[in-house]
Amino acid sequence: MLECVVNISEGKDHAYLSALAGRLGNDLLDLHIDGDHNRSVFTLFGTAQVRVLAQQVIATLDIGRHFGVHPRLGVVDVVPFVPLDLSTFDDALLARNEFAEFGGGELGVPCFLYGPERSLPFVRAHAFKDLLPDFGPRQPHPTAGAMCVGVRNVLVAYNLWLKNVSLKATRLLAISLRNESVRALGLQVGEYTQVSMNLIDPHRVGPAEMYDRVAEQVKIERAELVGLVPARVLAAIPRSRWIELDIGNERTIEWRIAQRNHLGRQN
Repeated sequence: MLECVVNISEGKDHAYLSALAGRLGNDLLDLHIDGDHNRSVFTLFGTAQVRVLAQQVIATLDIGRHFGVHPRLGVVDVVPFVPLDLSTFDDALLARNEFAEFGGGELGVPCFLYGPERSLPFVRAHAFKDLLPDFGPRQPHPTAGAMCVGVRNVLVAYNLWLKNVSLKATRLLAISLRNESVRALGLQVGEYTQVSMNLIDPHRVGPAEMYDRVAEQVKIERAELVGLVPARVLAAIPRSRWIELDIGNERTIEWRIAQRNHLGRQN
């Protein structure tokens, strides 16, 4: 059982995103739309709909017309495959490699692999400089750019919005938060700044810990969960904090999969 969390470079055209979501059926577990980042995150169950989504986005979006605060290489920017229960890291590696071969071959979009070989930040820093694509053309696609296709364990994407904190201070704060379990960026998002984090070992360092670390230094305007959270991570956090941290039972991977399976039995 695999999950794929596809990040695309569009977060403003809600009609377009709704039409994309409608093509994915019950395998779409979650859609997070961010207009400031101009980025949307499609959390998919399994691998069947990943190609459907990628084909449609590549056929319709142009990275040359994109603007937003989040780093990106292409219209289908990040495609990580994640092993869940009853699957292994090797299963996810196979799915990653098959998709990258499809993306580089049939779609003609350069694909950079990340996972055991190298990290996603390394790909962003080195792509087309001293790192060539693993699949597909050696130059960016004229409208689609490139794809970062990876394999990873479950993580939690988490944003903290700050008010009256300068971008410089927010960037320094983000740097201070980074460690082997946390990746963090400081971004300007409209009138706010934002600490945008990937908690790559959320069972060790979760949303509550990071919220409290930031709150010790600055006032947090609000928290934002991007996508879903593992049930075990949620269970470790007192229920009294769920609203403050923007988490809850219905925001877990397990709850969404159970709902998907329930709808499948009804149909």
